[in-house]
Formats: sequence, structure tokens, C-alpha cells
Amino acid sequence: MSVNTPQWTLYASVARTATPTAAEFNASGYHGLHLVIDVTAVTATPSVVPTVDFYDELSGKWCNLLTGSAITATGTTVLKIYPGITAAANAAASDVVHGRLRLAMAHGDSDSATYTAAVHLIG
Repeated sequence: MSVNTPQWTLYASVARTATPTAAEFNASGYHGLHLVIDVTAVTATPSVVPTVDFYDELSGKWCNLLTGSAITATGTTVLKIYPGITAAANAAASDVVHGRLRLAMAHGDSDSATYTAAVHLIG
């Protein structure tokens, strides 16, 4: 039996030298997620830090769920959030996702990094 996992591209493959607008998505009805960030090219010494936040409707503020480690080279990074998983600093959080979420990719300098980012929601 196969199960279809809802998935979306949050950032298409583009060389970026500055922090892009955070990518928002809706996780209503799901419990967790995997975020897959695939860096395919770098110039010099880029540093990009991914963060996953949820929106608190009552306060009107974004609240952090997980902050990843700085990405400085080519390769694939997977961030995981799901209730009951073993937490790992900058990689996995034992938490529940819900409602409005966003992925932000904070660039530490103007060196280029080409990457994609996709979210896979888990029921």
C-alpha cells in the first residue's frame, strides 16, 4: 500500500545571494514534516540558516519550531518535526505542526548558494 504525502516546492532552484522572502505553507490536518534543502552550487563561503516557524493567531507573532545549522557547502539537509521523534540539535524537533508555517532561509553574507527547498507533510 502506498500513501501519498502532500509535498510542495517552497524555493525553486536559483542562485541566491541574499535572504529571500520566507515561504509560507499550511500544515492544517498534519502532525509533522520533513523539509528537504538541496544545495547544488556555492560560490566562495556562503552561510544559509534555515528556520521553521509557526504563526500564533492570538499574539500575531511567528514562533520558532526548529532552527537548522548553517549550510555552507553543497549537499542535502533534512529537517524533521514530528511528535515523539528523538530531538537532535539543529536537525529534528519532537513537536506538532499545525496551521500556518513558514520556512525562512537567512543568508549570512552575499556569497552565492543555489538551492531548492521542499516540504513533505506527514499525517
